[in-house]
Amino acid sequence: MQAPYGADVAVRLESNVSGRIEDYALIGDMQTAALVCRDGAVDWLCLPRFDSHAVFASLLGTDEHGFWRIGPAFPAGQEPPRAARRRYRGDSLVLESEWDTPRGTVRVIDFMPPREGHAPQLIRIVEGVSGRVPMRSALRMRFSYGRVVPWVHKVEGRTVAVAGPDSVWLDADADTYGKDLTTYSDFTVAPGDRVAFAISWQPSHLGAPQAPDAEAALEATSEFWREWVDLCTYHGPYREAVIRSLITLKALTYAPTGGIVAAPTTSLPEEIGGVRNWDYRYTWLRDAAITLSSLLRTGYRGEAAAWRDWLLRAVAGDPENLQIMYGIAGERELGETELDWLPGYENSSPVRVGNGAAHQLQLDVYGEVTEALHLGHMTGLARNDYASVLQLKLIRYLETHWNEPDEGIWEVRGPRRHFVHSKVMAWVAVDRTIKLIESGDADGPLERWREMRDRIHADVCEKGYDPERNTFTQSYGSQELDASLLLIPQMGFLPPDDKRVIGTIEAIQRELSTPDGFILRYPTAGEEAGVDGLEGDEGAFLACSFWMADDLAMIGRVDEARRLFEKLLSLRNDLGLLAEEWDPKLQRQVGNFPQAFSHVPLIDTALRLTASGAYGG
Repeated sequence: MQAPYGADVAVRLESNVSGRIEDYALIGDMQTAALVCRDGAVDWLCLPRFDSHAVFASLLGTDEHGFWRIGPAFPAGQEPPRAARRRYRGDSLVLESEWDTPRGTVRVIDFMPPREGHAPQLIRIVEGVSGRVPMRSALRMRFSYGRVVPWVHKVEGRTVAVAGPDSVWLDADADTYGKDLTTYSDFTVAPGDRVAFAISWQPSHLGAPQAPDAEAALEATSEFWREWVDLCTYHGPYREAVIRSLITLKALTYAPTGGIVAAPTTSLPEEIGGVRNWDYRYTWLRDAAITLSSLLRTGYRGEAAAWRDWLLRAVAGDPENLQIMYGIAGERELGETELDWLPGYENSSPVRVGNGAAHQLQLDVYGEVTEALHLGHMTGLARNDYASVLQLKLIRYLETHWNEPDEGIWEVRGPRRHFVHSKVMAWVAVDRTIKLIESGDADGPLERWREMRDRIHADVCEKGYDPERNTFTQSYGSQELDASLLLIPQMGFLPPDDKRVIGTIEAIQRELSTPDGFILRYPTAGEEAGVDGLEGDEGAFLACSFWMADDLAMIGRVDEARRLFEKLLSLRNDLGLLAEEWDPKLQRQVGNFPQAFSHVPLIDTALRLTASGAYGG
């Protein structure tokens, strides 16, 4: 290694251009997560939890809002070089990025070890591969989403940044120095050299955290993921995509409580430059319930049981006030605010934290939760008596509320409507509870609830179906379509060969497909407020596109289903990750990233196609 080698190199400063969303990799420790760009910059990291304030927030602003780049040194005035190759180390969340430079090749290994009692850590190991490559680490910590400049100083040879209740400690194998409110390290690596850097978060009133052993942590982290992946029971033709999706879902699970975040980010836009920017660092009952379904069907009962326990604690004894989402420890108050000092990803403002949709009425959630509890029961998840009690309480609530209008699955900010999908999922809740009673594992007014199930079914078929167009509609009396209607056969509301189901699938293909065959959620209205009460448009919703592939397989169009599924797989970035949506005009991923609600249906569709034999090769 060499000492600092000169001032003719630069760091990516004052830039307001983040990487494309698909340029990012995910690393995490099942309590928080970081996004690492192709240029070696960590542009997003919240500490110590997913929903904590960001220490690195340049993803939503500029480098002034915090980042940590490690990569080959480069001349001032130029953009930092991008890694030529990157991959996860086997089936793990250990990231390896490699740069080829005129002076040689270098590798950076990034990971966050599962905590197991120690402080949250982000570890970066620089490894020389060939030649002698000048390197630079540039660490600019900014607390409170880039707003607060910490006090940075040395304590017994370690660098610490302190602001209010937070402290972040830097340990480095190379010498560091401060300049322009940034901590630098300049060094050179040759073949076989390994230079480790690590940051650790600690409450500022406590003493210094233990300095990590980078190599031991790397081995332990790799072993953790090897052992976890070995539990997977899926061995079909799409195993690579399924495993990567499962690892992503595991990374989005908050280990202390079992809560599952929808995504580790906030305010990545559904339309570049638009206002559809939301905070997804919370546990949506809907998203978490379908995640539980995928985990159960691939062998992960421990995670499913942990989520069920989280659910019972979050809902507590108050199912009448069931929220659609909670904090990762079950918090109920998720007030929405805007961070006006952040310009937003590619100037897509506002940047929001918290989520005002938390207290919306979304009747479909009752169906998703009940379906998840039912699946756990059917797959032999250890019995929990309160889970059955909760299920009965949810149905008693629906008895008097199923016929009310609500905000629906897509959390519209416009007026409430009688959304067809919400009614279908209310039917699911009643149907699965009837099955629970029929199995002898619960007691309830069976005949009354059978009559209720029939009444909901008839109501939907009468008021939510357009016989002239042979399709169900988004809401009672509307002309709009909605991709959530694709779940009608998947939930067993009607059989796949019912002409109304086939008509709905074909209508959605005609009216909600993009030119490249992906599916929009529902029509938007551009510069005017649409059915969701918002201006602007959005990309194709990836979950809906997977649902279409599922439906096509269910109605016997299996080759078409496989082609669509494999086309969707091609949208993943080079590491197998998906955001929420795909912009068909810009041909890029948009929305929060990576998104559980995209990876779950990927798994489900892979399982369905594997069971049907509808795959190539």
